[in-house]
Amino acid sequence: MAIHRETDWQELTRLTQGAPVVVERVRLADRDVAIEGRFELPQLARLSSEDQVFVTAFVRCHGSIKEMEQIFGVSYPTIKSRLNRIAQGLEFVETNAPPSLSELRGTIMDRLKADEISAEDAIRELEGLP
Repeated sequence: MAIHRETDWQELTRLTQGAPVVVERVRLADRDVAIEGRFELPQLARLSSEDQVFVTAFVRCHGSIKEMEQIFGVSYPTIKSRLNRIAQGLEFVETNAPPSLSELRGTIMDRLKADEISAEDAIRELEGLP
């Protein structure tokens, strides 16, 4: 089955009824290149077509729940409930990455230079780093 349009994705979602889908061949549309393997669909593509429409509308509304209420004709709690349900099914990427080892070392050295810690404390902290 070739997927060419957005409606084809909706049809695929309907046919699979939420069952996991593994893509085994990907072809670049503008080139004669195909890649074979096992590829999972991105998280948002795994949502039901109704949830995909909902998320798209939410992004287009810049996250305005008031606007979403008007578009879908439902109440604030209904919009929040649906957003919470969708969010629970998604894995989120950590955006607050922990400091790198070199950043930790630099902070210790800066504190040492500023006489905030002793040389012994700096050595102990540096030795305790991973």
